[in-house]
Amino acid sequence: MLIAVFTASANQINATLAGAATLIACAFALLTFDRWQIRGQSHDLAWTIAMSLFAVGSLALWWAETTGWTLFIFKIFFVSGAVLNVAWLALGTIYLLTSKTTGDRVRKYLTSLSTFSIGVVLIAPAKREIVDGEFPSARQLFGVTPRVLAAVGSGVPALIIIFGALWSIFRVIQKSSPTISQKNVRTVKSPKRLALGNVLVATGTLVLSASGSFAGRLGKDRAFAVTLLIGLCILFSGFLVASNSSRINSKDNSVARDG
Repeated sequence: MLIAVFTASANQINATLAGAATLIACAFALLTFDRWQIRGQSHDLAWTIAMSLFAVGSLALWWAETTGWTLFIFKIFFVSGAVLNVAWLALGTIYLLTSKTTGDRVRKYLTSLSTFSIGVVLIAPAKREIVDGEFPSARQLFGVTPRVLAAVGSGVPALIIIFGALWSIFRVIQKSSPTISQKNVRTVKSPKRLALGNVLVATGTLVLSASGSFAGRLGKDRAFAVTLLIGLCILFSGFLVASNSSRINSKDNSVARDG
């Protein structure tokens, strides 16, 4: 009886954390979507897609903590939260660091890879049934291909985001444009804000990648819920701090807009 009460209480806490993460991801997505509608900048659209995927993954976690895990819900959680979201977040970094032409080329490949990944995960057969009350493990449920997609889809983009943040900070310290391509020059209006924003973005990405490290102490459900909520809060804070701290003077666009 006590175990059942404790489990129900833990599930309620996890569901609350996941629900809060969903709301933050939705607010983030609406803000970047509004900026994209006003300014037409490609990195805002990439971040909107990324935050929408974070919202879907958080919502799937909330649903599972509320009603229990099913194979379909886990697949939604896995493909949106482990395979695709960080990749689309990294696309925003690529747009900011390089030219729009390069970003568009990467976006085409990423769109194809996302479609392929969704198909692979949704049709992937389960090696066993999900036990009631457990947090499913991709290693126990799926074969090699979905797990490779998750490793590549999360690991490589996370490195891109962290590199982009560190590069921007380094260039700001040098009082240079925090970009790689000469076609996409950013005029920094507030170096300290931009540097702090980039630090927060890199930190948020690391937190979102650290759920496995906390799983042993908090439990898998709680680890994912906590890291989702904290990581999204830090990412959102970094975005808000860095907003309008620089202006993009892209040769691919005739009008310079706030970034």
